[in-house]
Formats: sequence, structure tokens, C-alpha cells
Amino acid sequence: MEFYKQILENNKEWVSNKLSSDPDFFKRLENGQQPPLLWIGCADSRVPANEIIGTQPGEVFVHRNIANMVVHTDMNMLSVLDYAVNALKVEHIIVCGHYGCGGVKAAMENKSIGLIDNWIRHIKDVYKMHTDELEAIEDEKERWDRFVELNVIEQVYDLAETSILQNAWKNEQKVVIHGWAYGVGTGIVNDLNVHLSGNEKLDEVYRLNF
Repeated sequence: MEFYKQILENNKEWVSNKLSSDPDFFKRLENGQQPPLLWIGCADSRVPANEIIGTQPGEVFVHRNIANMVVHTDMNMLSVLDYAVNALKVEHIIVCGHYGCGGVKAAMENKSIGLIDNWIRHIKDVYKMHTDELEAIEDEKERWDRFVELNVIEQVYDLAETSILQNAWKNEQKVVIHGWAYGVGTGIVNDLNVHLSGNEKLDEVYRLNF
């Protein structure tokens, strides 16, 4: 209960600090949101979206799950994506993984964890797609790091394959998808240099005609 009480006190202190530096801070938030960015990240408690990139409340629309996955049957993720693209009109989407991701590590192993095994299987599919490259890396930590990066890249492409984004691009809406890997031990973001602003780089079978 001490922790619970402390976070309530933390909230009061946070409000006081915000109001002392900006009396209209909460009034502006009350009027609505128009964030330019959708963040799809890992649920890991060490990877807080706003703090990493120095943004304020109202500037980032956030969706998080285990290992920052974009699963094409996940209605939660798709609902967030649809609202971000079609209602908020975000201009950027960042898929941010992180080095040391436990979900990615679990996908490298064969241990059953429980219900989450079914979610981890989607990450294992990424490993299967890149088996040759990953198995060629002898150092386990380096292989883990590379798997984190490859997983992010695949999720960027999975986003681009959605009807939501392809329809937006067809209508000449400017929205770009980016892939990042965050270093928990350094605080530094690694831009993986994967940026998609259309479906031209998708395999033909994934390109939709509207």
C-alpha cells in the first residue's frame, strides 16, 4: 500500500508542478488532441514513449503490447491504428522495439510460459523468416539484438500491408512508418533506416487495389 499511496502523492505533485510553470496546461489538453505521431511499442515498463523522445501529453498517441507486434487479426491494434490514421490524421508512425526485449528472447527459446505462448508464436514466425541470418550469429547476445531489429522491421512492413494505411496512401494522405530499436542501457534510439510512405516496397501479393 505504501507504493500505491506514493503514486497518488506523485500525481498531486506533478499537477502542482505543471500548473506552476503553465497555468493553462490542463485546459489545453481538455480541448482535445491532435498528436502528429502514433507510437507502437513494447509494454516493457522501461520503455516509456513520451519520456524517451521528450514529448508532452497530447503529442503522442500510444499503443503497446508484448514485443511491439503488429498482428493483422489484432482488433485492438487495428482500432488504434484506424483512429490514429483516419481521425487524428497522424503524420508519423513509429514501431519501437528495444534491446533486451523479454518477448523476443522467449521467441528464441522453447520454454512454455503459458497463455502468452500463443502471442510469442508470432515473434517466432519472424525468426523463421530470418533463420539463416540469425543462426549465423554465434554470439547469443548479438543474435538477440539482431532479432529485435528484424522484428521491428517486419512489423513496419506488416503495418504497411494493412488496408488502413494503403487506403490512406491511395488518398494521398501523408503518413510515414519508421522502425526504431531503443537501448534500455543507454537511452539511445537506433533508427533502423526503414521508412515507408507508400506500398511500393511491398510484395505484389500484399498490394491492395481500391
